[in-house]
Amino acid sequence: MNDSPALSETQAGAEATTGTTPKIAIRGLTKVFGDKVVLNGIDLDILPGESMLVIGGSGSGKSVLLKCILGLLHPDAGSIKVDGEEVVGLYGSELDRVRRKFGMLFQNAALFDSLTVWENVAFGLIQGQRMERAKARGIALEKLAAVGLGDDVGKLMPAELSGGMRKRVGLARAIATEPEIIFFDEPTTGLDPIMGDVIDRLIVDCVKGLGATALSITHDMASARRISDRVSMLYQGKIIWTDHASELERSGNPYVDQFINGRAEGPIKVQVNGI
Repeated sequence: MNDSPALSETQAGAEATTGTTPKIAIRGLTKVFGDKVVLNGIDLDILPGESMLVIGGSGSGKSVLLKCILGLLHPDAGSIKVDGEEVVGLYGSELDRVRRKFGMLFQNAALFDSLTVWENVAFGLIQGQRMERAKARGIALEKLAAVGLGDDVGKLMPAELSGGMRKRVGLARAIATEPEIIFFDEPTTGLDPIMGDVIDRLIVDCVKGLGATALSITHDMASARRISDRVSMLYQGKIIWTDHASELERSGNPYVDQFINGRAEGPIKVQVNGI
């Protein structure tokens, strides 16, 4: 029996009443692994130019949602539209065409250890757009400057960078192709609170500077409040609450309230030591 809470009136899709075509529109998205239903009919709209954040516990399906949108996983049912175009079922060059709209900051930056910093930042320009290396290097250095890193850093190897610098380089790579949509996977994981704030401010500045749409997933509630316009909570494979980030503290949803305050007691049951 599914004991997920009922959907709120602020549920994803409510913004359809504005008449604005969503940048990303998800309907009935379902993904199953064996007998485990990870995504169970998700509906979610992300409007052009907004920063949407998805929160939820470990294993709630946040990363699976991102991978389905990126086309790295194929959903078992449902629809994903980008700028009104259905992308579920696209493969090869057609999927690559849609992916050119995307930028991605991975959880641990995911830099290529064998490439210099500037080559990492320019990877999408050189490999994806077949840009001449000298031109790509110039753009890479511009993007590094945008995240507060000098030309000297471009010559370094990833192994020579601190955790905060790796995140900045990852962000520079995410914006190097000037994407329309940027995905952020746990952007402040592993960073101290001060560096986390620095990265969040850079994210906001870069997204606004590009006029991009953003979709982020995080456990960091301080980060959540800084980088998002709206927040959705994923629980038991469904979006159970969506509203403006300013409404987090007064959501009226006991699941959201328990999660954002980090309480062990509440409707979300956490198994401890097999009990």
